[in-house]
Amino acid sequence: MIALGSVLARRGHDVTLETWRKWEEHVERERMRFVPAPEYPVFPTQERPLNPYEAVTRACSTTRRAIAATSPHAVVHDILTLAPALGAELEGIPVGTLIPHVYPVAAPGFPPYAFGARLPRTAVGRGLWSALAGPVEAGVRRGRAELNQTRAQLGLPPVTRLYGGQSDELCIVATFPQLEYPRSWPEHVHIVGPVMWEPPFHDVEPPPGNAPLVLVAPSTAQDLEHRLLRAAVAGLAGERLRLLAAWNRKPLPVPVKVPANTRLVEWVSYSRTMPRCALVICHAGHGTMVRALSSGSPVLTVPAAGDMAENAARADWAGVGTRLPWRWLSPQTLRLAVRHALADGAMASRARELRAWAAANDGTDRAADLVEQLALRGVAPTPTAPPHGAPAQTR
Repeated sequence: MIALGSVLARRGHDVTLETWRKWEEHVERERMRFVPAPEYPVFPTQERPLNPYEAVTRACSTTRRAIAATSPHAVVHDILTLAPALGAELEGIPVGTLIPHVYPVAAPGFPPYAFGARLPRTAVGRGLWSALAGPVEAGVRRGRAELNQTRAQLGLPPVTRLYGGQSDELCIVATFPQLEYPRSWPEHVHIVGPVMWEPPFHDVEPPPGNAPLVLVAPSTAQDLEHRLLRAAVAGLAGERLRLLAAWNRKPLPVPVKVPANTRLVEWVSYSRTMPRCALVICHAGHGTMVRALSSGSPVLTVPAAGDMAENAARADWAGVGTRLPWRWLSPQTLRLAVRHALADGAMASRARELRAWAAANDGTDRAADLVEQLALRGVAPTPTAPPHGAPAQTR
């Protein structure tokens, strides 16, 4: 969202970003107006049992007031934040959805989203997954029913489409088209390529030498015990490579012996570091994974939770990564997986192809183009047109 908003702001649009307080400094640095979002957990926990739709109902009144005060020509919401979409609908404003990962909507013969299964290659495989379509759709229907209950509480009519939390005007899918399985695409869904941003950070020197550089880029939300990082440091000691491992400001639970070929650091800039890497080891969070691929580095994925298994499957299917199941993670298995990945010239070549595609197809610019088109639907006609070639200023 910061990446998209910053491009729109540089184009001269009046951009407001509603998000959590921790991002305020970054939002304002990119010349956007910051509005604090209601901070409810997306997923319930034992300590905070508020379910997602209860959080949406509570947040919507606050967000709707912010929308009304701003009077935007368009609202773009993240797929997991429904309050802005519902608030904009209540205000009669065009709505777009930003999906910051692969498209999660099912298609005939596809494995269920987040299972971590690849697209089947045979009729038997397609039949197997098709047999699960009924139970999966039943779950989606339950979700639609819960959404419609929330919509009724807010005074909105029910939706009939199954994925009612996504806009039927504009869906921006911020991933590589090469990671998407072949399918028929709705006209309002656009695969634009990665839309990336990161906080500013200085260069970090890797270990010295000329051996291949391998980066451990763990999730900032999962693996709090640093299983992946500790397995990499232990398993790759003595290997003919240089290992740069970031602990991402999450303290290690136990002391780690750092071998000679390794440097352990607090944080790294992915945009500065990944272009130098022969391999990136990660949990397959989508943002980390597509940053690596945009840099021309193949990935070794060890998915931990959520949609990571899906992302890992897509990288494997596209030939730009290899994966190691979380339950099999150990220093020994990781060492073997790294050796295999570094020896796979075809995988490295395919990753470089994605780097070239990303260089020629700026996902953030394409997403901004689509948002401008959406915003024009919310702009009342005026007698004076902007100069030729200049976009109309929108909010």
